[in-house]
Amino acid sequence: MLLEYLGHACFKITQDSFSLIIDPYSSGSVPGLADLKEEANQVICSHDHYDHYGLSEVKLLNVRVDTPFALEVIDTYHDDKQGELRGKNNINIITHEDTRIVHMGDIGCMPEDEQIDKIKGCDVLLIPVGGFFTTAPDITWEIVKKVNPKVCIPMHFRSETFGYDVIGTVDEFLKYADIPAERIGSSLNIDDLGAERRLIVMTPSKA
Repeated sequence: MLLEYLGHACFKITQDSFSLIIDPYSSGSVPGLADLKEEANQVICSHDHYDHYGLSEVKLLNVRVDTPFALEVIDTYHDDKQGELRGKNNINIITHEDTRIVHMGDIGCMPEDEQIDKIKGCDVLLIPVGGFFTTAPDITWEIVKKVNPKVCIPMHFRSETFGYDVIGTVDEFLKYADIPAERIGSSLNIDDLGAERRLIVMTPSKA
């Protein structure tokens, strides 16, 4: 299974010939990122904000193929006021056989214990780390520790060349981590993660 980081909170997951894109951003919505111009068999979104809901940016392949992925959705909030500030948010659990990838969307609050239990010990946790619109970096790391994924991959952060000015850099999040970060390119083979806990910073392919 191949995981590609396109940018912001957008990832492409490919198993065999089937591809799924999660949280595509609308053209021009994220400074410094090129337009998506992607194709996929399936698209899912965590919420309907323009930087996560660019459905028109992904061309759905006109081929009937059964999805290899099972999907479970956990309802959460985009803020710590039960959605009063920014609305609701979905945590999406994408499963293929024994592999679970959890995309936290724009999580803005500490999930409830029973929600944590549903995602605890997942293979890959994709989590926003820039704060402001989402949980602050220290709270985010507390979520990571509770979930205890095999691999944690930060998303929704800024750099010198891309991202919103109001959100933080990935380095501001990493200072709370208790394991060293690995920096790689834009793709990762999920079938070859190893047994050790890992913190992997991916490079957006659209940056």
